[in-house]
Amino acid sequence: MASAANDIPTHVDPLLLEVADVVNTTLDLDTTLRRVAELVRKVIDYEIFAILLLHERTQELRFRFQIGYPAELADRLNIKMGEGVTGVAAQRREAILVPDVSQEPQYISAVPGVRSELAVPLIVKNRVIGVIDIESVHPNHFTEEHKELLTLIGSRMAIGIENARLHTRMSKQARTLLLLNEIARELTSILNLDELFKHIGELLSRLIDYQMFSILLLDASGEKLQHRFSQRFKENIQLKHDIPLELGIVGYAARHRQAVLVRDVKKEPRYIETNPETRSELVVPLIYKEKVIGVLDLEHTRRGFFSEDHQRTITTLAAQVAIAIENARLYEEIARQEKRLERDLAMARELQFRLLPQSLPKLANLEIAARFTPARAIGGDLYDFVSYSQSRTAIVIGDVSGKGAPAAIFAALVSGILRSHAPIEPRPAEMLSAVNYSLVERKIEAQFVSIIYAVWDDVRRTLQVANSGLPRPVYCHDGKVEIIEATGMPLGLFEDPEYDELSFKAKSGDLFVFFSDGILDATNIKGELFGRTRAEKIILECSTNSAESVVNSLFKAASEHALGVETFDDQTVVAIKVKGNSGNEN
Repeated sequence: MASAANDIPTHVDPLLLEVADVVNTTLDLDTTLRRVAELVRKVIDYEIFAILLLHERTQELRFRFQIGYPAELADRLNIKMGEGVTGVAAQRREAILVPDVSQEPQYISAVPGVRSELAVPLIVKNRVIGVIDIESVHPNHFTEEHKELLTLIGSRMAIGIENARLHTRMSKQARTLLLLNEIARELTSILNLDELFKHIGELLSRLIDYQMFSILLLDASGEKLQHRFSQRFKENIQLKHDIPLELGIVGYAARHRQAVLVRDVKKEPRYIETNPETRSELVVPLIYKEKVIGVLDLEHTRRGFFSEDHQRTITTLAAQVAIAIENARLYEEIARQEKRLERDLAMARELQFRLLPQSLPKLANLEIAARFTPARAIGGDLYDFVSYSQSRTAIVIGDVSGKGAPAAIFAALVSGILRSHAPIEPRPAEMLSAVNYSLVERKIEAQFVSIIYAVWDDVRRTLQVANSGLPRPVYCHDGKVEIIEATGMPLGLFEDPEYDELSFKAKSGDLFVFFSDGILDATNIKGELFGRTRAEKIILECSTNSAESVVNSLFKAASEHALGVETFDDQTVVAIKVKGNSGNEN
């Protein structure tokens, strides 16, 4: 190991080979930075070494690897561009050699006893990404030859550091996405609120090493946040005080529907001190169906602990948490209502209908109509519409096994699972497989669901359809009825079923009708089923009418057929019709 200027090798080829070896043999950032430090020490003796990387948003240099600095100092010290020797090197994009720091007004004293310093910027594709900085307790320790050597090393190592940093970031993102997907599956299986709150805290700790955590939910008035779950240093605690929406960081996040990241609460005027140890805080709102239901609040005793990556991760997870909380709330509510008499069942019926779309999508090229009638006060059929990007809309119709409150609860669970998968915009067959996987994971005896999932592209006027056990849909076009032969097993029974997926290019006037088997199985006093033949005849006769007319005609015909017989199955119909005149296609 060379330790003095006269020991510096004059031939740099072996050095460049070592640099190339570092660049080409690892994509692990910590390993790359450690090997850079080792390589520099072979040609330049130093007591203190650091690699600082530039944070693009704040334009601050932050310690990523260091030797000789107190750990707590490196954790909190951020250097702005143009400040200190390293900041000047980054700003000027050139190496800075300081023979005696006591004569350098820009020098920032971080380690006692330092007398000389050499800083070299790391530049990739004409962009500064950081600085290599070495220091010594001896004045005039570093020479122009050292400067040239470190500049040479830095110019070659910058691309290796950047590649390793990008690889680390991508690997971390991939691991985070996998973990988020796993967490989302776990959360949708828990329908007890207290158990869910505890599990949310446990799962969050797998993403972020927080020290303090709370879940606050809006009260019935929508004006106060109530502590529903709190944890301090892995111990559960009870907090009783409510927080008005206009107060504190949590109140601000809820009222303004946006995440708030505070690196130092002592400098934050909105902060209300409840934990003297807290130094940094991250608050993310819980939003369900465009409505704020509460917040997730994470705190730490270290300043600047939470990052933008933490904020993005928790914001993504918050959508799943909100769905899980609402599922659990709904489950508990319906379970309580089932124990009551007819008056309470009427309330449950109202709750179920509120879960259905309150309005139909308004599309430029498609007319939509839907109707659901339960056989009892509450039922197990469902339908829904989910907006995708790029003018696409998912259409859902489902039929849960069984009747009454158990079916309604299971239907609510299925709706929550569907909504939790919808943000990734799966194709119809992919959605059925994903829902089946979630239901098989939390299998409930004698409970399953049949679903048709279709995706309509309102620009291309195409429809993709997959079916998992509902009656085959009807496609009416050119004056004739066509059966959509999409088939598949009901969801929640088998582990790896396959589902057909069919695509249709529609034109003006084309009509698609989806229905549950409650329509086909409507029975008259003679025991005769309404059946497919009657249904298809009604659809064909009404094919030139509006989608709403088709739905109403089917319900009317089935009701008249079963006159005098108690309805024993839920009935649901969804009809979609392409707008325009069929004869005016380009």
